[in-house]
Amino acid sequence: MLSQSLNSGDSRLIRADGLAVEWVTSPGRVDHPEAVAEMEARVAAIAGGRAPERVWLLEHPPLYSAGVSARDEDLLDARFPVHRTGRGGQFTYHGPGQRVAYVMLDLGARGRDVRAFVRGLEAWLIGALGRFGVEADVREGRVGVWVERKGPGWSREDKIAAIGVKVRKWVSFHGISLNVEPDLTHFGGIVPCGISEHGVTSLVDLGVPATMDEADAALRASFQEVFGPVRRVEAPEAGIGADLS
Repeated sequence: MLSQSLNSGDSRLIRADGLAVEWVTSPGRVDHPEAVAEMEARVAAIAGGRAPERVWLLEHPPLYSAGVSARDEDLLDARFPVHRTGRGGQFTYHGPGQRVAYVMLDLGARGRDVRAFVRGLEAWLIGALGRFGVEADVREGRVGVWVERKGPGWSREDKIAAIGVKVRKWVSFHGISLNVEPDLTHFGGIVPCGISEHGVTSLVDLGVPATMDEADAALRASFQEVFGPVRRVEAPEAGIGADLS
C-alpha cells in the first residue's frame, strides 16, 4: 500500500542562515573504505566547525554493504567484497551504474529531527525521479523509494533507491543510492534490505535511458528544493583525502 506521497520537504531542513552545501562529484570509482574514512574526517570537521556541509556523489566498485541491522542469512552469495558499516539498515549493493550520494549535513542547523531528515531524503529522491516522469513513493514499514510496475494481469513493487544514514553529534553521514543503470543481477547475492518478496529496478530498467550526468542534474535540482542551496566544488579543490584535523 502506498503511503502519502512526499512532494515537498520540511522547511526546517533548510538552513536559516542560507549557507550553501558543497556539492562534490568524484570521477571514476571510489573504494568503500576510502569513502568511509573521508566521511569520518568530514563529519568530525563539520561538528567542530572547521568545514562546511557536503554532499559527495560517487560510484563504487561492486560490493555489498551491511548496515547495523544486517542478518547473516541475508548474505546469499558473497561474490563481491562485504563491508560492515555503522549506517542504519541491512544489506545493500553498490556498484557501477548506481549513483551513491553521501550526505554530510549539520542537522543541528536543520531542525534537529532525524525523522524529518529521513523524510527529506525520501522527498529528495522522489523529486529527482519525478523529473524523469517516474512516479515513485515510500511504503509503510519499508525503507527506501519504490515504484509500482504493472502489466496485463500482473503488478509488482520494485525498489529503485536505498537510504541508510548515521548521525553523530547532529551531523549526518552515509546517505542514499539511486539505481541509474547498474547490473541488477548483482543484487542476487543478497536479500536487499531484508525484503525478499519484492524486486529492484533502475531508471534504465524502467525504460528511461538516463545518463549519470542527467541523474546528477535531477538530484541536484531536487536537493535544492528540499535542503536549500548548493555550491559545486571540483573534487581536487574539495580536498578529498585531506587532513581535516
